[in-house]
Amino acid sequence: MGNRVFIIVLDSMGIGEAPDAALFHDEGSNTLGAIRNDPCFDCPNLASLGLFNIEGVGGGVKSPSACFARMTEASMGKDTTIGHWEIAGLISKDPLPTYPNGFPEEIIDEFSRLTGRGVLCNLPYSGTDVIRDYGREHLATGKLIVYTSADSVFQIAAHEDLVPVDELYRYCELARQLLVGKHGVGRVIARPFTGDWPYQRTPRRHDFSLEPPEKTMPDLVKEAGLASIPVGKIYDIFAGRGMTECNRTLNNDDGMDKAIAIANRDFCGLCFVNLVDFDMTYGHRNDVPGYAAAMTAFDRRLGEFLPKMREDDYLIITADHGCDPSTPSTDHSREYTPMIFVGKRLKKGVDLGTRKTFSDISATVLDILGIEKGETAGESFLELCLDK
Repeated sequence: MGNRVFIIVLDSMGIGEAPDAALFHDEGSNTLGAIRNDPCFDCPNLASLGLFNIEGVGGGVKSPSACFARMTEASMGKDTTIGHWEIAGLISKDPLPTYPNGFPEEIIDEFSRLTGRGVLCNLPYSGTDVIRDYGREHLATGKLIVYTSADSVFQIAAHEDLVPVDELYRYCELARQLLVGKHGVGRVIARPFTGDWPYQRTPRRHDFSLEPPEKTMPDLVKEAGLASIPVGKIYDIFAGRGMTECNRTLNNDDGMDKAIAIANRDFCGLCFVNLVDFDMTYGHRNDVPGYAAAMTAFDRRLGEFLPKMREDDYLIITADHGCDPSTPSTDHSREYTPMIFVGKRLKKGVDLGTRKTFSDISATVLDILGIEKGETAGESFLELCLDK
């Protein structure tokens, strides 16, 4: 069948402040450091592969079974979109627009005109707090809750009893068409909620992303006639471009269920997985025990996935940014990310040091699949790891 490559992104699993963390007000952030000593944290599979052998992490095993590296983000941002685009070979020199004081009046007025509904909030806000604070007024007035964060996002929250999910998605599509050019935010996000006050968010979130401005790894894989299989919000992050199917998920466990099911299939190409709970449910909520327990749960599922790997399979485990749950901030943090490279044809314990860009992952995947990387960024580390 040919080679299969699996990338699993542990969304927000940073491993220590990046050299330019001060530019992002993230000095001292260390997501892994914040959770590794919690009683809920127990990750023997990741430890055995070499997670703690990565430069700057500490506490590694004597003979790690995988290759590993510390990844540096070269893009000017610390959000999901820019992080994933860089993993896929696109370095963003300019940050996507953010709105620390809310969106300008002309955007909100035009959005209200397009939807026929007014707007509440229009401020950076926690997703759980915003429905607690504005949910009752939303139900009483019919106005939509619009909010943002430190990321480049335009988020729309609405109660499913008042605004059916399909209608909320339509509003998001209108916002996506509106938010272009200098206001081209990375993602417009539907945030449906339900129940009685203080309300509960539902798993029917949906991201409407900006298309990458240049070709990325999924584009090149698909153009080569190979499978390019997304799991989780990968499809949305790339606006569906370069994907040969769509597999959305409800949570991390569902994501691993789908990844394992895909590993049982015959295909040649790429399976690109995002596990969002680390970030959305625990990092942004400053929940250290929850984050630690989620990593433990992933480690158990990783133990199920690894035996599914075939002779010519490769697995890369990495992250897209940090989100230290122990700091006062609930925002993403500018951190190094881990890279663990697993395969039966690879040497054991190769320390690849600190890499200059997340895009080295893209270059390596394309190298494995025999695809020219074209204008995409990064340097392959495959040759350094092959057991010849």
